[in-house]
Amino acid sequence: MQLIESLTHKPVALAFGTSGLRGLVSDMSELECYINAAGFLEFLKEQDQLAAGATVYLAGDLRDSTPRIMAVMVAAIEDSGFKVVNGGKVPTPALAYYALQHNAPCIVVTGSHIPADRNGIKFYRLVGELLKTDEPIMQQHVAKVRQAVYEASLETSAFDNSGSLKSLPVLPAVDPDIEMSYLRRYTSVFDADSFSGKQVVVYQHSAVGRDFFVNLFKALGASVVAVERSEVFIPIDTEHIRAEDQALFQKLSQEYPQAFAIISTDGDSDRPFVIDETGRFHPGDVLGAVVADYLGAKFAAVPISCNDAVDAFCEAKGVTLAHTKVGSPYVIAAMQAADQSLTPLTSWEVNGGFLLGSDLTLNGQPLKALPTRDAALPIVCALLAAQQKGLTVSELFAQLPRRFTSSSLIDNIDPDQIAAFRSLSTDTDAMQRLATTVFGGTPLGAVEQLDSTDGLRLHFASGDVIHLRPSGNAPQFRVYSNASSQVHADELANKAVTPEGYIAQLLKVLETASHE
Repeated sequence: MQLIESLTHKPVALAFGTSGLRGLVSDMSELECYINAAGFLEFLKEQDQLAAGATVYLAGDLRDSTPRIMAVMVAAIEDSGFKVVNGGKVPTPALAYYALQHNAPCIVVTGSHIPADRNGIKFYRLVGELLKTDEPIMQQHVAKVRQAVYEASLETSAFDNSGSLKSLPVLPAVDPDIEMSYLRRYTSVFDADSFSGKQVVVYQHSAVGRDFFVNLFKALGASVVAVERSEVFIPIDTEHIRAEDQALFQKLSQEYPQAFAIISTDGDSDRPFVIDETGRFHPGDVLGAVVADYLGAKFAAVPISCNDAVDAFCEAKGVTLAHTKVGSPYVIAAMQAADQSLTPLTSWEVNGGFLLGSDLTLNGQPLKALPTRDAALPIVCALLAAQQKGLTVSELFAQLPRRFTSSSLIDNIDPDQIAAFRSLSTDTDAMQRLATTVFGGTPLGAVEQLDSTDGLRLHFASGDVIHLRPSGNAPQFRVYSNASSQVHADELANKAVTPEGYIAQLLKVLETASHE
C-alpha cells in the first residue's frame, strides 16, 4: 500500500506568506515539513549547484512546536546528502548573517510574530533570502518530492500512517560561534562605551534574541535591565500594538524613569521595538528613516504601506526612494534592481526590520551587507543617533515630519474573501468601484489618489490615508492609517475594525464577490 493511501489524515499543503512558509501547527505535520524542506534542497542543487556534503545551517525560535520541526529539517537535510550545523535558538538575522558569510544556505524554523498555534519555515539561498521569483521554481521541486514520498510504500517509507517520521533525529550540538559572530558584527563597529551612563531596558518576553540584546547593550557600555521574561510564547507584533502592549510600555517607563530607551523584538528577533523614555513606541517605518539618515543612505526601498512621512523625509535628505509590495522579498528585489552606485543601499519595512543591501564603512570599520530583516542594527543606530545629538529618544523622533500612523486588524477572515480581494486587486476599475462602495459618503472627503500596489491604499482630500490589506501570513485583514495627529490616526484605525467599520463593509462586498 502506498503511503498516501494509508494516511489517517488528509495532508494540508503549506503555503508561502510574505516571507517563508506559514501554517497552523496542526497542519505542519512531519511529513509536510519534510517534503517542503527536501524540495527546497533539490531547488538548491539545481539553482545554486549545491554540492553533496555541503553545509546547511539551521536554527529556530522559542515556540513549543519548533524543536520537533527542527528535527524534521535535520532528517530532510541529511537525507538530501548535506551536513547540518545547528545554530540553536538564535535570531533569524544571526543565522542568515553567518550563512551568508560562509556562502551557505540556511533554514530557520519560526512563525515570527504570529500566534503560538502557528509556525513557519524560512529559507535562505547561498546569496540570501528566498525571493518571490524563486518560490514557483521551488514549488515545482516540492511537487516532485511530494509525489515520490506519497507513492512510496508504507513499509519502505520513512513515515508512518500518521505522517510522523518513524525515527526522528536528535538535533546536533549547538555551534555557539553563530550567535557570537552576530554579536561581533556590532561590537567590531560600535565602541564599547557607546552607551556609557545610559540605562537600557530590555523587554524580553519570549523573543529568541532576548539574551542576545542584553549581552549586546552591555558590550556597548549600557546599564541593562532585563524585564518581563516569559516561558510562554507571546505573539507580540510590531505592526499591531495592542492596548496591553501600550499599557506595559507606559508601566515600564514609569518603573524605570532613568531609562534612555526600552527595547525589544518580535518572536524571531528580526523586527525591532524602540520605545522612548516616555513609553511611546515608534513604528518601524519612521524608525527606518532615522536609521537610514544615520547610515547616510543614498537609496531606500520601502513598502507602500509606510507612513507618508518617510517620503517627505527621504526627499528632504536626497534619498532615492522606491515603493514596493509588503514583504522583505520585494524590498530586496528593489535593492537589487537599484542603481548600485547609490550606496549604501538600504530598505526597511513597517514592521521595523532593516535591510542593508551593500557593504559600508562605519566608524572606520567595515559593516558587511545583511539583506534580510535585522532588528539589532536599527535599535543600535536609533539610540546612537539620539545619544550623539545630545537628544532624548523622544526628541530624536520629534524631528521627523509630523505625520502619525496607527494600525489594527480583524482576525479569522474567510479565505474566500481574501481570494476575492486579491482577484480584484489587479483591476484598477474594480478597485475604484470597491473604494467608492466602502468609502463613498464618509466625512473623509474625495479620494485624491488610489494605489493598489499591495491592498487598497487611499489618499483623501482631508489629508488622511487609509490602507486596507490582507495579511500574507495569517487569515487577517489589516488597516494602516496616516493622519496629522496620533489621536486621529488611532480613530481611523479603530473605526476601520468596528462591526460596521470599513473592513466589515469591505468584507461584505468580498463575500458577495466570492459567491458569484
